[in-house]
Amino acid sequence: MSEQQMVDATKSVERPEKGVNEWGQALSALVVVGGLAALLLSGTFQQKSSDPEPAVCEASDDARPSKPVSGVQLCTALNRADLPTLLGTPTEYAMNASGNESMSNWADGTKTVTPEAEIQLATYSVKLSTSDEDIPVAEMAGFLGSRVENRSIGGHPAVLYSDRTIALNFNLGGGKVDTGPGGIARSLLVAKDAKDGGGFYEVSIWRQDDVVPDDLALLRVAEAVLPTVPGWTAG
Repeated sequence: MSEQQMVDATKSVERPEKGVNEWGQALSALVVVGGLAALLLSGTFQQKSSDPEPAVCEASDDARPSKPVSGVQLCTALNRADLPTLLGTPTEYAMNASGNESMSNWADGTKTVTPEAEIQLATYSVKLSTSDEDIPVAEMAGFLGSRVENRSIGGHPAVLYSDRTIALNFNLGGGKVDTGPGGIARSLLVAKDAKDGGGFYEVSIWRQDDVVPDDLALLRVAEAVLPTVPGWTAG
């Protein structure tokens, strides 16, 4: 692997008051927290550089079980045997697999736990997370720009959109880390229920070579994986 690696652009945000513009800022930040950018900085990954056997899901050391689904449960749902085929790369395998719980601290003193999972293959990385925020996907779409595309996954309303990853350049000799624009991530926000009553799942894919991901691959993954996540309801 080269010294340049893709990493997650996870940000800490503060919860605003419920004004229209402030909610917009909070929702935009929530999207970033949901993991639209790239690889996780946190969590424990199982390296399989010389072993052809697929990686198994590992929980981070500081994982905090969340309800009704945990990061490890999301990882188990995502790390399926046919994931490489769904992505269009059937000869590859999961090199890294992780599930963890990220914690957000809000200005009003409340804390939010977000379960998330990530699988890395040679070509693609895939991330799955879930949010219990009382925000419909249709409302989220209004803050994601004009290029949002409406979709339906298993009878649940969904939106498809893009975000740019962040690249970290590690200078091992000088001990410096530089940041810059990375490739494109394609993501789906999928409502937790068919009526879009609030809360959503998020599935994101990006490529290690910075080529724009295949939307059909993303849709195949979402349609196959989400019905296996604990708590999913049929549309």
